Amino acid sequence: MNKSQFIDTLAAHFDGNRKAASEALDAVIDTIAREVARGEKVAITGFGAFEKKNRPARTVRNPRTGERVRAKKTSVPKFRPGAELKAVVAGDKKLPKVAAAAAKKSTAKATASASGAKKSAAKATGAAKSTAKKATKKASKKSTGTRSTAKSTAKKATKKATGTGSAAKKTANSATGKKSTAKKSPARKTAAKKTTGTRSTAKKTAKKSAKKTSARKR
Repeated sequence: MNKSQFIDTLAAHFDGNRKAASEALDAVIDTIAREVARGEKVAITGFGAFEKKNRPARTVRNPRTGERVRAKKTSVPKFRPGAELKAVVAGDKKLPKVAAAAAKKSTAKATASASGAKKSAAKATGAAKSTAKKATKKASKKSTGTRSTAKSTAKKATKKATGTGSAAKKTANSATGKKSTAKKSPARKTAAKKTTGTRSTAKKTAKKSAKKTSARKR
């Protein structure tokens, strides 16, 4: 099985999506290669372990010519299969069919989608409730503001009425003051004084004339 065939087989685990299977395989191979080159051991439980093995410099024989040559120090990758892989290869353990695994995954996806729909419905319900609460609060605030405005308008009207009454009282008081002033006006006093003076003059004239008449008689 080459890489292309491997991707085709792997695509069954991705609902037939060959591109996703290729990207997953490339990511796994790249990660293993990078970690092993750094000297790290990559162990996949049940499958096996990839590790780096250092070989010292040594003398080796060329199989073609039989000539012995000096080999330099080098590092090589090493894979040790896990117990589960050994059991599967030996036939002691059977793996489930890929279709069954795909069906399980599709069922899990459907369940996740249903749970996501439930969560979204719950969120929508919560949002609707919060919106209704906000609308109720706004309506109550508006009604409270209307009541306070009506109260303030009534207070202003009462103040205006009170001010009008006090102004009317002030006007009446001023009119009364004018009447009393008119009663005590200097014109009337002058006229009264003139009348009194005229009467006293008339009396004096009468007295003088009476005196003159008595003198003539004598």
